[in-house]
Amino acid sequence: MIRALDTLRQNVDILQKRQENVSGNIANVNTTGYRAKHLFQSTLREAQLHNYQGGPNANQRTEIGGFTFGNQLDGSYLDQTKGALHQTGRATDFAITNDGYFTVRMPNGQEAYTRNGNFNLNEQNQYVTQEGYTVLNAAGQPAVAGDNNFRITAFDDEQALQNMGNTYFTSNAQGRQLAGADVRQGYLEQSNVSTADEMVALIQTGREFEANQKALSSNNETLGKAVNELGKI
Repeated sequence: MIRALDTLRQNVDILQKRQENVSGNIANVNTTGYRAKHLFQSTLREAQLHNYQGGPNANQRTEIGGFTFGNQLDGSYLDQTKGALHQTGRATDFAITNDGYFTVRMPNGQEAYTRNGNFNLNEQNQYVTQEGYTVLNAAGQPAVAGDNNFRITAFDDEQALQNMGNTYFTSNAQGRQLAGADVRQGYLEQSNVSTADEMVALIQTGREFEANQKALSSNNETLGKAVNELGKI
């Protein structure tokens, strides 16, 4: 019974993380260039159980069999499906139609990568992101208005990208520059979040919460009887 409480706690922790992830995806359904994040989990290794209730003196080891004490989160991955293109007509909006990311330089000098091409122009007539990060051209220099030959960086393993939030990523792996990448001016790539799929996932998570709550209530009643009534026998 005590083990059941621990198993249920672990299940609820996993469901909470799943709910937070789904809520994050739904919150960014209108965020330009956003990539949906998904979690994946696995079943814990089966444990062999036994007791010592066998034999006339109830002291012989008895094999009960295997039991699995729940699941665990193994990690997350980014949905690499490209979002639909939305025409804005703004000269400072850009969208990549193939693989790769715009390369930007943050204030600390580190390079970051994004699919969000919603740029502005600073006082030096250079393209910058909404956060003020400098957008780089193919030569690795700040891209200026009219110089639309952006530095597009691709990665062999996009799952190795580290999510910084706000559609920005960093990577310890060396990316490769894409020559001749198809970048369209006056367009933005929309979020690739499927609202219908995320709502279904949210409903499913809610039902799993209810099932665990019922199991917890049942286990609590059994544990209460064991504590309060067993000593009366």
